[in-house]
Amino acid sequence: MIYILPLLSVLIGFFIALFLKPNSSLAFKLLLSFSGAYLLSVTVFELLPEVYNSGEAQIGVFIMLGLLLQIVLEFLSKGAEHGHIHHDGNAAHFPILLLISLGIHSLLEGFPLNTSEHLLYGVAIHKIPVAAILSAFLLQSNIGKFKVALFLILFAFMTPLGSWMSANFEILNEYTTYISAVVIGIFLHVSTTIIFEASKTHTFNASKLGVIVAGILLAYLL
Repeated sequence: MIYILPLLSVLIGFFIALFLKPNSSLAFKLLLSFSGAYLLSVTVFELLPEVYNSGEAQIGVFIMLGLLLQIVLEFLSKGAEHGHIHHDGNAAHFPILLLISLGIHSLLEGFPLNTSEHLLYGVAIHKIPVAAILSAFLLQSNIGKFKVALFLILFAFMTPLGSWMSANFEILNEYTTYISAVVIGIFLHVSTTIIFEASKTHTFNASKLGVIVAGILLAYLL
């Protein structure tokens, strides 16, 4: 499931992009808010206590490094990690910087999935709206179907690759706590941005508040 769910999420996102208009769909925006709330809650309820209970020094520093890293990645991706892409959709060149940014983000988020089933679900839910927005952008661009397929395949396999590396490279086990701390920083930035920027007016309506509360409660109860 660690390898299948992230791949399935990208596939679902692709089909959503084919049949819906993700940017204008209310249900899609609510899914994005729910995914942000769930991801944030799992991070706070499970990942944060785990890394601080490890007794390792300078955990807070690595959390902040992860947050800063995500800011740099979003400078390259223009916000794709939290469901917003501001690249020129008519461009014909392959968006290599977007792929690098999303690739690093996806690779890192795969590392802690071996230790948390709930986080796996959170990442999987989070990837559906991101993949849908990304797919819609790529399909509307002029880069060609082959390049679109290549981009999505590479993007889909980065998270499973991170999980596989974490499970099979012993040297990484020595730095598991620090890597998890960096991922926490990434998740904190992405999830809070999703929650507070999911609507253009930056206001909370009843539906949005409801799905955010549902995401928090589900993460807590599970």
